[in-house]
Amino acid sequence: MRLRALLDTDALGLRLLGGEDELDRSVRGVMTTDLRDPSRYLSGGELVLTGLAWRRDADDSEPFVRTLVQAGVAALAAGEAELGDVPDDLVLACARHRLPLFAVHESVAFATITEHVVRQVSGERAGDLAAVVDRHRRMMTSGPAGGGPDVVLDLLGSDLDLRAWVLSPTGRLIAGSKATAPALPAETCAKLAAEHLAATRTGRRGPHRFPLGGATYSLFPIRSSGRSPQASRDVRETVLSDWLLAVEADAGDWPEERLDLLQGVTQLIAVERDRRDAARTVRRRLAQEVLELVQTGAAPAEIAARLRVAAPVLLPGLGAAPHWQVVVARVEWDGDGVEGGPVAQSLLEEVLVDPLATGPEPSDRIAVAHTGDEAIALVPLPAVSSEHDGSETGLLADALLQSVREPLSAGLDGDGRLTLGVSAAVHSAEGLRGALEEARHARRVAAARPGRVCAAGHQELASHVLLLPFVPDDVRRAFTARLLDPLKDYDRRHRAELIPTLEAFLDCDGSWTRCATRLHLHVNTLRYRVGRIEQLTGRDLSRLEDKLDFFLALRMS
Repeated sequence: MRLRALLDTDALGLRLLGGEDELDRSVRGVMTTDLRDPSRYLSGGELVLTGLAWRRDADDSEPFVRTLVQAGVAALAAGEAELGDVPDDLVLACARHRLPLFAVHESVAFATITEHVVRQVSGERAGDLAAVVDRHRRMMTSGPAGGGPDVVLDLLGSDLDLRAWVLSPTGRLIAGSKATAPALPAETCAKLAAEHLAATRTGRRGPHRFPLGGATYSLFPIRSSGRSPQASRDVRETVLSDWLLAVEADAGDWPEERLDLLQGVTQLIAVERDRRDAARTVRRRLAQEVLELVQTGAAPAEIAARLRVAAPVLLPGLGAAPHWQVVVARVEWDGDGVEGGPVAQSLLEEVLVDPLATGPEPSDRIAVAHTGDEAIALVPLPAVSSEHDGSETGLLADALLQSVREPLSAGLDGDGRLTLGVSAAVHSAEGLRGALEEARHARRVAAARPGRVCAAGHQELASHVLLLPFVPDDVRRAFTARLLDPLKDYDRRHRAELIPTLEAFLDCDGSWTRCATRLHLHVNTLRYRVGRIEQLTGRDLSRLEDKLDFFLALRMS
């Protein structure tokens, strides 16, 4: 805004004392001070308000005004409440340095002027930013030279003093203002993503406001630029794939103009999201082709040829042929009407991204296809130096879900589940069909577990748990109730901890000494508890068959 506009606003009670030729100067901010040297707090373009408490005698005016001019302030406004008329020495000093000077009537509070200037300047900045955002949108729509979401987030920080970040639905940090917004901690990202998914699932209109860690965040959904909010038949088709814009501010009292601007920002970022999705098309097609060859029983040589085409796309610059892993995912919703395959595909592409990965697009090495309600990922692994060192290579089921369990559980809460199965690494096309079946079996094991988000790996398929998913539910319930319900009832009445004792005893392979040490019990106390377990169930824990029955009952409960 211009100084002339301030003078023309009667409610501000400003009277011009000097600098009539400088009234077209722009005001970019406002500051109140009574420091003799406020330069460290000035950045240029401010209207400085002062009550003159810094002035002890006439000699103080010249250095004070010189400091303001060197800092590039737009004008000085002196209050008349303390000293009455503005001193002549201050008027003369401002005239010498061509600094516009206003007198503020004693009936006008500095807060009134500050509020007016901030409101006007913020509105003008928003208009300038909106124009920049519009130009940026046209650039990104017409070609790849838009600069990505970081650029527009930098504009939010510099022009509107808003700290903002773009997050994936699992809480992965995609972009942030490098100048004004430090990277959010991973825990904060996960909580914000969880709140956003939960709010979207319940039909609450955005932006969603969420207090966290002493700050308030406003969460704006970033939808595909080609899709309106009503374009999907069911919110569950997109809730697990949409990005979000997290702004550290409470948007509850924002004017419509600012809300509209932030909506424009989300649309701009959505263009970049669509571009990244389009870049995945080649990788998805490669995965689909390999999957079809594997499932139709194609010759290993044909599959190997297709893998040789996929390897340089997914791992550019890799000299040796990689190993491969298969990950199978399934998203299941209660009721009908939601196709699971595309949802699982989009979600699996996100889950497989290392949350600590850096670079412009860390999902470039992930190829995911979908068939029916199932998504299947073909993950290349660089060749390891030794295949016989006994260490695990590649993806591990538990590690995949470690950072995404909280937000996804919120997004699926009520009527959805995500289950994952991970195969072992294979070293040739011949092993790929077995890896696919292995990953599918592991996913069935995960599906048998409680919880909204579950995974299982190939390591578990060599044990008894491979059989458990195929036990009918009514048989499972009857078996566990017969063995464990008497112990649970006894624990409820007497707080005897028989169930934890049984678990520890089996985990210690029936060793009295090791189990007593783990539970911090005397061996005689342990013998008493085991005896009570045998008495209540009619079983003998010295017999292998009874130990096995208890072990399976605990795993199925």
